[in-house]
Amino acid sequence: MSQLRPALFAVALTLAIATPAQAAAAPAITVENGRTQPVFSYADAVREHVYVESTVDSDLDGNLDKVRVDIIRPKESGPRLRVPVIIDESPYYDNSGRGNEGERKVYDAAGNVTKFPLFYDNYFVPRGYAVLNVDMLGTTRSEGCPDIGGKADVLGGKAVIDWLNGRAKAVKPDGTPAVADWTTGKSAMIGKSYDGTLANAVAATGVKGLETIVPISAISSWYKYQRANGVVYNYDYASWLANYVDTDPEDKCRPVRDKMDAEDGDDTGDYNGFWAERDYIKGLLGDVSKVRASVFVIHTVNDLNVKPDNFSAWWKALADRNVPRKIWVGQTQHVDPFDFEGRRDLWVDTLHRWFDHWLHGVRNGITNEPRADVEIGPARWITQRDWPAPYALKASLRPSADGSLGLRPAARNSTATFTDVAMSETDMVAEVGQPNPGRVAFTTGELPLSLRLSGTPTADLRVKLDKPAANLTALLVDFGDDTRVDWRRGQGITTLTEEDCHGESTADDDACYRKVVTNVATRPLEIVARGWIDVRNRDSLSQGKPLPPGTYGTVKWLTLPQDYTFKKGHRIGLVVAGTDSTYTSETGTGANVTVDLARSSVTVPFVLGTPLPDVPKDTSRFRGPEKLDLPEPEPGFHFF
Repeated sequence: MSQLRPALFAVALTLAIATPAQAAAAPAITVENGRTQPVFSYADAVREHVYVESTVDSDLDGNLDKVRVDIIRPKESGPRLRVPVIIDESPYYDNSGRGNEGERKVYDAAGNVTKFPLFYDNYFVPRGYAVLNVDMLGTTRSEGCPDIGGKADVLGGKAVIDWLNGRAKAVKPDGTPAVADWTTGKSAMIGKSYDGTLANAVAATGVKGLETIVPISAISSWYKYQRANGVVYNYDYASWLANYVDTDPEDKCRPVRDKMDAEDGDDTGDYNGFWAERDYIKGLLGDVSKVRASVFVIHTVNDLNVKPDNFSAWWKALADRNVPRKIWVGQTQHVDPFDFEGRRDLWVDTLHRWFDHWLHGVRNGITNEPRADVEIGPARWITQRDWPAPYALKASLRPSADGSLGLRPAARNSTATFTDVAMSETDMVAEVGQPNPGRVAFTTGELPLSLRLSGTPTADLRVKLDKPAANLTALLVDFGDDTRVDWRRGQGITTLTEEDCHGESTADDDACYRKVVTNVATRPLEIVARGWIDVRNRDSLSQGKPLPPGTYGTVKWLTLPQDYTFKKGHRIGLVVAGTDSTYTSETGTGANVTVDLARSSVTVPFVLGTPLPDVPKDTSRFRGPEKLDLPEPEPGFHFF
């Protein structure tokens, strides 16, 4: 027995050296302080791509279009550790790029992405998420033709959600089947501008598995994006944008673009089947009644690209259905919340908690917090129960023949006249105390207290024309020297050289981005709200009807929404004019417009007692011109 002991000891020692006493446990989803923790290696993450078969043949080649999907996910994800998915679907990965720094995808020799634009992959993959960068059909490495908000755009993204949930087919680059056995099927869609628009569109189909969307500066109705009550912003815009984002030879998708030009109704500006297909509030492909996902909306009230009626109408429709939702409302122009001054850390953390709640089921209380964050001055934010401010009171301001604007109606039979000519906004608001044949203007006295506008003003005019048609513009103006967000310059931000980082980096893909500050300028006035209408569309967007010359008719419409404080001592102005050449390609009709002042008004939702922003008067570092200099539209088209 004594001879066996040394042998047994040697065997035991050999086994102890050759085999660990206990295998190291693989990382698992870890939650602390209501947040998933970065326990997975970003450097070691799986980077792959697949092609998902859609249900459309947009390029008419006889084959269903395949959607290119670039994937990055934790190495440990698989049948034994399934993770949720964050999707940014975009048409811009190989042209304008994504984010303030215009990042594009970078590929390795195998065709896999080594650099994913934006911080989503760097931050969320280590926390137990997969991130998918999806090429919209007809763009980058996907098949098909873009149809600008239509069937191909919508159903391509929906197919990706279906594949993640086992309802659609996909193949690997070698043609073998690709199965998403590494995901729970729970998905989010996020993105700015067109990317966020695709999120709205796919959510409106009611697809199962899409748990939440985060549309940033996104379109909810392409009609609203290119029309205002019959007034056309840009002619043949859809075909132009389709050609801009398309990666194919010029002629491949020309029939698709020609079809869009034939169907867009630019000759009338009316809402028709073309726009109904591209309407996600109440359209042909989907509508808000089908939305299953929660919605976190981010938009800015001075976004004159994707104008803010796109978010306000979508937000109201969601509220009417009691869809779980949250909102941030800023004052810059077409800017991502990642680039709101002083809010970057808060944005990343808020988005993190939002995704953790809806995709990982973490109880972190984010749905119990105030629903709305609102910027009320340069980089000055408040929170409130909802947006617009639920305690706003509507006041009707009425114009009078002496040029005043007040609460009392004008004297009976009081009128004012102007001619519908194409005029820039700069000219419309210049020297409002002087006569101008192209506009009429009215102002209040100095305000005895500060008034915050929160919501959407309504213009209500009774007019007669000497011709069958005219375009009308209504501008609500703040007259008074003040330091305001200069959203016209650089979209309202200046990019600095200093960076900060959110997430993990590799040599090919860093998580660091340049900081920004808000541009401000001191000016004597600010155009606060804008609204346009073709008088022929006063009763219907889908069927224009001339106003018989010489007869009065009521023309009532919503301006763009706003959140803005008129300060004590300032004056509120109302300017009514014809065709706004700053934001439309139309020409004036030359009609003489007579306004019945006694039966005309603008109704404004006001809030009393709003905290005023503390803006330093010394703003020389980022100061704009003292003289108001509104931009003229760029030649051709606006794109995003």
